[in-house]
Amino acid sequence: MDCVSHPSSNFGPRKGGQAVSLIVLHYTAMESVDAALERLCDPEAEVSAHYLIDKEGTLYRLVEEEYRAWHAGEGSWAGHDDINSRSIGIELDNDGESAFSEPLMSTLEALLEELMDRYDLPAKAIIGHSDMSPGRKSDPGPYFDWARLAAKGLSIWPEPSMRGEFLRDASYFGYPVDAGQATVLSAFRQRFRPFETGPLSVADEAMMAGLARQYPADVTERTARRTPTRPLHES
Repeated sequence: MDCVSHPSSNFGPRKGGQAVSLIVLHYTAMESVDAALERLCDPEAEVSAHYLIDKEGTLYRLVEEEYRAWHAGEGSWAGHDDINSRSIGIELDNDGESAFSEPLMSTLEALLEELMDRYDLPAKAIIGHSDMSPGRKSDPGPYFDWARLAAKGLSIWPEPSMRGEFLRDASYFGYPVDAGQATVLSAFRQRFRPFETGPLSVADEAMMAGLARQYPADVTERTARRTPTRPLHES
């Protein structure tokens, strides 16, 4: 698809020859797209992404997909760290406190379709920065419309299931659970129950159980996790 080349020097090789298996979504939380581009291309900032989409729907390519952009930082998903080496990073021009524009969302959807096809990725491979770094990051935040993406097959949305064990189910889905229940609950709600408050509820448990049962991380991705590996449907 059409994009504007705006090269960043902040990249390196994918370590260990890792293949792309995830796409991580971010918001810029900056006053303008120009400010975001300047920071993402500043060698002293040591941050970047493969793509940035502005509010008008313009797509910028900052780092070629074959390289490791510096967008994810610390964090893990499905028991793996160094998410930068196994992902494509997409920055979205948004302040984190308002809805994402229609032109931006339309461009994002077209880009996701292209990337998912190119790397043969399932919908569950699309995650937010807050998913892999609960407690440390909050983007793309509660205003991002994950349900819209899911309706178009570009993300996932679970059917609530029988109540399970919240942290165990969170780990089966992919969340890093070492941060504890409250932190994981906050990250989960930002994506699947935005603006929900209060302690862990039956609805939270049911939705997380649905995620674990319907969209578990691949078996090969569970080896580094601390949770039991027995089937979820065992009593």
